[in-house]
Amino acid sequence: MTTVRNIAAGVRSMTSNAFLVDGERAVLVDAGSDFDAVARIEDATGSIDALVLTHTHPDHVGNVESVVEAFGVDIWGYDPDHPLVDHAIEDGETVRLGDHDFEALHTPGHKDDHLCFHSAEAGILFAGDLVFANGGFGRTDLPEGNRETLVDSIEYLLATLDETLSAMYVGHGPAVDSNPLYHVELAAQAAKMG
Repeated sequence: MTTVRNIAAGVRSMTSNAFLVDGERAVLVDAGSDFDAVARIEDATGSIDALVLTHTHPDHVGNVESVVEAFGVDIWGYDPDHPLVDHAIEDGETVRLGDHDFEALHTPGHKDDHLCFHSAEAGILFAGDLVFANGGFGRTDLPEGNRETLVDSIEYLLATLDETLSAMYVGHGPAVDSNPLYHVELAAQAAKMG
């Protein structure tokens, strides 16, 4: 059975959440920054099979080098031209995280290379920095940020999701395990108002 743990939990630094998805294929979704991700992975599962990125902002990739060095894993992300990305994941492509297949959704607006990962079977969404709990949504005031594009990406995400969604893991802040679809709908409304 797939389990998801935030190995960045409790860290007091400028880091994203970093989700260790355990199961048939142990995968780290985002590496976080400025904490000992290697030790936390070793304590939790001993090792990982791959590192998947929602996007390449520094707070999500700061620990990439140490994770790759420790576990010898390849890095998967949207932009194969980015120096950290070994293998491209295209929109609509399927990736194995834990015990389930997840559809990759290209969702720019916060950053051009942003991906969300959704498994209808598992009822899980990795939302990166697109949407957050309580209707929060990703910043658009950074390079490559664009509010209109972000709104389109949230709408694209909503078109993919349904009531079977039971857990949403976000790039910052708490995971949402109570009616996560409602939180995505709130984010869509809030982003349109800005």
